[in-house]
Amino acid sequence: MRGPHNILRLVETLATFERSGANRFVLEAMDAPASVRVAARILGWPFKWLGKKGDPAQPPVTRALTALGPAYIKFGQILSTRPDVVGDDMAVQLRVLQDKLPPFPIDVAKETVSHELGRSADDVFSEFSEPIAAASIAQVHKARVRETGELVAVKVLRPHIERDFRKDVDAFYLAASTIEILAPFSRRLRPTDVIAHFDSVVTGELDLRIETAAAGEFAANTEGDAGFVVPRVIWPLSAKRVMTLGWCEGEPIGDNAALDAAGHDRRALGERVLSMFLRHALRDGFFHADMHQGNMKVGPNGDILVFDFGIMGRIDEYTRRVYAEILFGFIRRDYRRVAEVHFEAGYVPYDRDIDEFAQALRSVGEPIFGMDATNISMAKLLAYLFEVTERFGMETRTELILLQRTMVVVEGVSRSLNPSVNIWEVAKPIVEEYIKENIGPKALLRDLTRTARVLARFGPRLPELAESALIRQSNPDPAPSRAPALHPALWVGLGAVAGGMAVALALLL
Repeated sequence: MRGPHNILRLVETLATFERSGANRFVLEAMDAPASVRVAARILGWPFKWLGKKGDPAQPPVTRALTALGPAYIKFGQILSTRPDVVGDDMAVQLRVLQDKLPPFPIDVAKETVSHELGRSADDVFSEFSEPIAAASIAQVHKARVRETGELVAVKVLRPHIERDFRKDVDAFYLAASTIEILAPFSRRLRPTDVIAHFDSVVTGELDLRIETAAAGEFAANTEGDAGFVVPRVIWPLSAKRVMTLGWCEGEPIGDNAALDAAGHDRRALGERVLSMFLRHALRDGFFHADMHQGNMKVGPNGDILVFDFGIMGRIDEYTRRVYAEILFGFIRRDYRRVAEVHFEAGYVPYDRDIDEFAQALRSVGEPIFGMDATNISMAKLLAYLFEVTERFGMETRTELILLQRTMVVVEGVSRSLNPSVNIWEVAKPIVEEYIKENIGPKALLRDLTRTARVLARFGPRLPELAESALIRQSNPDPAPSRAPALHPALWVGLGAVAGGMAVALALLL
């Protein structure tokens, strides 16, 4: 939605940031030169009166984003997961951003439900409460299904939220491209890429079918995890702008007094929150990336209940193996092996000195292991590790930044329940179990078997592919062939499958 309104929206944004005092904090987080800071203040001051006032009780940046509306609130939430962009201090400030807005009328919510489900909301639900939570994108109602009598939670998108977000996202793109042109120092932060990341995340959240699918996948993955519950997805009552999940009753996990009064073991709960997050990240490669107190409750039987699946993290299998080995190496204080894993994975350029890198890793691990249990932090370890690897040429990996950010939040929740929790004692058996199952002879045989199955699917075409490869090799300029050439690496792969299976079988025996 290009047009002059984008420029007007950016003027209003600059004025609001100036009026709230947020300009100074943002420019410091970007490490802007003094000349740029002075210019921003000079440009912003004349328009200050056009800015929104916001809540003076909030920190400046939070105050400005909240005043500017839903898209800016969500943008602040997304940036809180990117300390590599905004810095650690700003990320902490943005994490406390209040994602609460005045609710929209219940009649509008019912109208949305009726339109999305193709029948009247009153025909579907015998009870439909006033909003019990209102956030930047949607609000939640407690309802009862008329046919079954089941209590459910119904999430409904705000009216016109897609249009409003699209307008602001277009303004964000304009701002990012302008900043990259006028402020070359900002290019290292890749503003346009940051906006593209925000755009993709929000696009997913504005289609509740995607969040519903994430909830369903997460529920399937965690079905066998004792003491951890994901609400049941009710697909027939979910659509693009409506999501319906089973209702879960419990005490807020952030209310220690209520948990104690209900007789829950907070020490066990703290360990379970941490262990479940690690298990989901390593075992499944799919984890809840917003596990703060507001998204978790404790059921009457002590189960941990999780909600809000708008922000989920995913890590591919190879990366999980690499980082399991890295964590295991730190747990054993085998810094040489940790360094080797980084080089083997290609995270650190091969022209760097591995011994020097191992020494730098020791400077990361030893101070942390010298702390008492109440101060040991895996999140700090990952943060220090990223600092060291960046110095040695490792590029920033967005999925691992999200992992680190979530670890910070999860550790905070765990320590709020049990201040003396020993992070490494909780993590060690989970990492060891993953190593045992996924790195070694059993894993090798499984990988080779999987590779053989892939090759077997192409079995009928292998003679044709082999003939094509031989023709290409003997004739440097052959006529175009319908059959694609067989890459030499495939011959190597065939040999590796046969030889690897023999080796794996021998190791198992």
